[in-house]
Amino acid sequence: MVIIYEDESHIRDYQALRATWSINGRQKQIPTYGYHATVSLLGGVNIETEKILCMETNPCNAQGFSAILQYTLDQYSDKHIMMILDDVKIHYSKVLQPFLHEREERLTLVFFPRICRISIWSNGFGAG
Repeated sequence: MVIIYEDESHIRDYQALRATWSINGRQKQIPTYGYHATVSLLGGVNIETEKILCMETNPCNAQGFSAILQYTLDQYSDKHIMMILDDVKIHYSKVLQPFLHEREERLTLVFFPRICRISIWSNGFGAG
């Protein structure tokens, strides 16, 4: 059996100009992309070997999560995988249920309770 801790991270490029110098009465023109770029990373860590599995997805949804699940299953094709997760909706959405049912012999999902996340953040361990 392989135990994997999985989580998501979102990297956002929000272009904001905080302060700049300009000649009095002449507003400086700053070119921007015109949109906010976002990249979502899904990743897992094998707690025994510390091997990291990571992939990019956009948007971060149940289809992207099923892709990291399939990637993990492919990496450990001869082992049962127990994946430890938080309680984000994409981890147990209705769209994901057929995928999980087809792979239930090789994949077990274990969810942290909501209270666990709250206690971690309130103890000052999280960035908030």
